[in-house]
Amino acid sequence: MLLSLFCAIDDFCNAFSRFWRRALLTHGAAKRIKPSKLCLSEVMTLMVHFHLSRYRTFKDYYLKHVCQHLRAEFPGLLSYSRFVELMQGAVVPLLVFLHRCRLRPSEGIAFVDSTALAVCHNRRIHSHKTFRDIAQRGKTSMGWFYGFKLHLIVNHQGDLVSVRLTPGNVDDRNLSLMQKLTKQVLGKLFGDRGYISGKLFTMLFQRGLHLVTRLTTESRK
Repeated sequence: MLLSLFCAIDDFCNAFSRFWRRALLTHGAAKRIKPSKLCLSEVMTLMVHFHLSRYRTFKDYYLKHVCQHLRAEFPGLLSYSRFVELMQGAVVPLLVFLHRCRLRPSEGIAFVDSTALAVCHNRRIHSHKTFRDIAQRGKTSMGWFYGFKLHLIVNHQGDLVSVRLTPGNVDDRNLSLMQKLTKQVLGKLFGDRGYISGKLFTMLFQRGLHLVTRLTTESRK
């Protein structure tokens, strides 16, 4: 699995790097590239492989698994702090790889849901600075939170179909959000009660997508 993952990412990086550097030069954002023993494809591979592992934190994954068991596969391993620095430069390529190479269209059965991504404890909202201008308060079935929402659609085989990240106060039934999120989806889309909306159902049905949700007690009356 690790080898096939690296090959897919490495093929992408070889094609992407030329356009990425050209875009940086065009927009005047190019900076001196500090040489590293790990190439971009190796960094991205470890970032993705972490989510396929049993570790809950990336630090444990890197120190207890990568550094101890994957040195033969990654001979240029760096310290944990240096690797974290390299991860920042891999975010944009990783997002492009996800959207260009890993999302699959769905024309049968798909499932939609969202999850909260809290950036701090509710008691520290007023002192939080990192995401102050873009994070918002939102509410899920688990209660209030401060941060973002990750919206996902997967098909019946578990493949990612669409991904969107929004501030925490964006409703799951937001028409603009759902129009973009379901752009590559046809057939039936199953969601929980958070997606019950007459306007949303009509909008999706008119373009060939049948939204199926569980009715609430109030909806049956």
